[in-house]
Amino acid sequence: MCPSCKSQLSSGVLGFTCLTCKQGFAIVSKIPRFVPASNYSNSFGLQWNRFAKTQLDSTQSTNRSRDRFLNETLWDAQEVVGKLVLDAGCGSGRFSEIALNLGAKLVAVDYSSAVDAASENLKSKDLLILQADLEALPLKDQTFDFIYCIGVLQHTSRPKKIVQELLRCLKDGGEVTLTFYEDSSWHVKLYSKYLIRPITKRIPNSTLLQIIDKSSFIWFPVTKYLFNLPQPLSRIFRFLLPIANYVEFHYLKKESAREEAILDTFDMLSPAYDKPIKKSEVLKWVAESNVKTVRLDSQVSLGTMKFKRIS
Repeated sequence: MCPSCKSQLSSGVLGFTCLTCKQGFAIVSKIPRFVPASNYSNSFGLQWNRFAKTQLDSTQSTNRSRDRFLNETLWDAQEVVGKLVLDAGCGSGRFSEIALNLGAKLVAVDYSSAVDAASENLKSKDLLILQADLEALPLKDQTFDFIYCIGVLQHTSRPKKIVQELLRCLKDGGEVTLTFYEDSSWHVKLYSKYLIRPITKRIPNSTLLQIIDKSSFIWFPVTKYLFNLPQPLSRIFRFLLPIANYVEFHYLKKESAREEAILDTFDMLSPAYDKPIKKSEVLKWVAESNVKTVRLDSQVSLGTMKFKRIS
């Protein structure tokens, strides 16, 4: 379906053409591309192609991505196997890998060139990867049994539009899980990264990544010490320092810990958008979507909301 006018597409060897507005969409490296190659998500394309395997359970010999996926969606293989699932903002395929392992038939979408990393990481006959805008998906109404959008909404220019577009694509009886940085209290926006981001997000992405990488030989051991201090000291230092260093996790290789610290520090400081979202805002967006839903998230964690579409 045409993402612009929602009309039918005709397919060809090189891509798709809208039968109504005549807009063309190319297939590049076997991935249909419905957005320009360069857009506001360039920082994510850079980070996920550079750190394509950093957070994959299969390459890091962990269950962290699987545990997070199951804890936030509350889905299991009995529910997902054989069902059509949408990964809205797939990155390099961290959660796509889990959904496929659970037996889902998956459509993975990302706005950035991270789709190229996902294509390299994920090999499955049950997978279709699209580079597309979550605000204007090239997908028919009521297509998916399950949709998840994990850690994406706060990094977009119009999260309301995305929530409503995901609901459009959800089948009656289907479930959507939304996970985002929650604006849960007055002090959230005083977190150090929000104070420094007005500067760092204006630095060219490749330059910023190089600065973070080269300086990590200093901040990585320092934050490892500070973040391991007893509470409340460690929590205070995590709030005051715009660094991601997961000292609570076990890594088989020390270099893997440093690599993920660089990745997520860049992820904090580089995106064009990073706006915490109130749950009340999401409830309003859902109510204004004209899609009937019930809320399901009584058991899920902070910053996660679940809805079921009903007829």
